[in-house]
Amino acid sequence: MGVVLTASLDVKGAFESAWWPAILKGLWDAKCPCNLYYLTKDCLKERRAVIGINSLSNEKNITKGCPQGSCCGPGPIYPLLKLHYTKHTKVVPFADDLIIMVNAESVGEAENIANVEMDKISTWGKDNKIKCNEEKSKVMLITRRKRKQKEVTVYLNNTIIPQVKRLTYLGIIFDCKLPYKEHIHYTAEKGTKLIFSLSKLAKLKWGLSHKALKTIYTGGILPLLLYGAPVWSKTMEKESYKYKLIRVQRLMNIKMSKAYRTVSNEALCLLIGMTPMDIKIEEAAKLYRLTKGSTKDNE
Repeated sequence: MGVVLTASLDVKGAFESAWWPAILKGLWDAKCPCNLYYLTKDCLKERRAVIGINSLSNEKNITKGCPQGSCCGPGPIYPLLKLHYTKHTKVVPFADDLIIMVNAESVGEAENIANVEMDKISTWGKDNKIKCNEEKSKVMLITRRKRKQKEVTVYLNNTIIPQVKRLTYLGIIFDCKLPYKEHIHYTAEKGTKLIFSLSKLAKLKWGLSHKALKTIYTGGILPLLLYGAPVWSKTMEKESYKYKLIRVQRLMNIKMSKAYRTVSNEALCLLIGMTPMDIKIEEAAKLYRLTKGSTKDNE
């Protein structure tokens, strides 16, 4: 049984520190069409920032930066994906967040490989004037081994990255054993709070109609409960985890059907024409796998 060492790196000032020579070099190395390359080069030429206060103004030449969320945003990080990593390493980027995953047979091996990869990233960052924020970066050891988890030492820019037992990435909470217990608990709690807040608001208007409640549920609460379902859907095999999300759906079903609390959730779903939560999660996971061309449950 192997282990996976996961490091979440936060690129410091990914958008405002985007160095234009590095962006142009990345486009050239990626064999970008000449017309697009020179168009980008001309757009970045002789740009100035102007600030004016009352009758005073000041100008400054700028050589870096791009609007947050623009198509230029991933540009500085893209060459980082082309570094020569080992076969044990996988890199997953999104905007200014970067996940490095190292798969190995032992904790010591994973730790050694991770430090080698971090050294490559640090060297690349210095050459391209991009630095990772060590304070916001985290490292987590993922293993199902029952013995006490070992402390790992992974360096980034000669600084030890803090080790954590849970890691949040793109809104999904991962933990060191991968049962996704924390994520399901957080999602259920957030959904319950939304429903209770809705109940307080509805009392001011003598209750909302079935149509309005169903629109709120399908447009706001259901997407919250199903977010990332293809990742953690296998967790629903455990009844205690399944019940947490079914309870949230049941609260909303009671309000939509105006039924007694003693009515079962299955009966409530039939009354209002809603799919039970556990089936809805399985449906979302299988639909995702079909769109990706996979039929395996563990992918």
